[in-house]
Amino acid sequence: MLKLYHHTMSVDSRFIRLILSEYEESVEFIEELTWLRRSEFLKLNPANTLPVLIEENQGAQGTAPICGAMVIAEYLDETRGALKRERRLFPESPAKRAEVRRIMNWVLVKLENEVTRYMVHERVIKSQIPRDQGGGAPDSTAIRAARANIKYHIKYLGWLATTRDWLGGDRLSYADLSVGAAISVLDYLGEVPWSENDALKEWYACLKSRPSFRPLLNDKIRGLPPVSHYVDLDF
Repeated sequence: MLKLYHHTMSVDSRFIRLILSEYEESVEFIEELTWLRRSEFLKLNPANTLPVLIEENQGAQGTAPICGAMVIAEYLDETRGALKRERRLFPESPAKRAEVRRIMNWVLVKLENEVTRYMVHERVIKSQIPRDQGGGAPDSTAIRAARANIKYHIKYLGWLATTRDWLGGDRLSYADLSVGAAISVLDYLGEVPWSENDALKEWYACLKSRPSFRPLLNDKIRGLPPVSHYVDLDF
């Protein structure tokens, strides 16, 4: 049995949720509010970051907590993906795997640090945490900077969507799921300039029509409903 500590608006968490859903794994989901710094969670991951995967019943002592999206993705490929053949989400070729990893890194590091992290912190997290922990009104300067940065990310991801069947190559892969996780968070907040790239819009419509995406489309943040087209498979 798997347990995943996650947060609804965490891109890394959504990425792992999509992988687990594509592989039809049974999972217990536990939403973790990292700003609470729960001692029980810190024992699992002293870095106090998400996601964290626990696999139970793996020998007498079980496995250690698996922390971080990139690490969890590699673990799931080795323990699940390698058995899936044509449904494997990581290519067999080392060169193709490197390209998928590159796109994952682009989204989970570069896009996160330039856009998504600021949008989520300013528009979601700050409304949930006390003022003495950094809560309060959104920083409009940070939001404007993120909105400026997203434009070239959309242009680049749209170029990938135009030149390939899937973003990482000729079949669905971790590249698509990582980008989909990030886009879904930004789209929930109405921060994706869809009018600027039809190719990316078509790719995302195809991805969010997959059964694995349905749980993400059902996510809700109290006091902050998604934009009207968020659950619309045809926009």
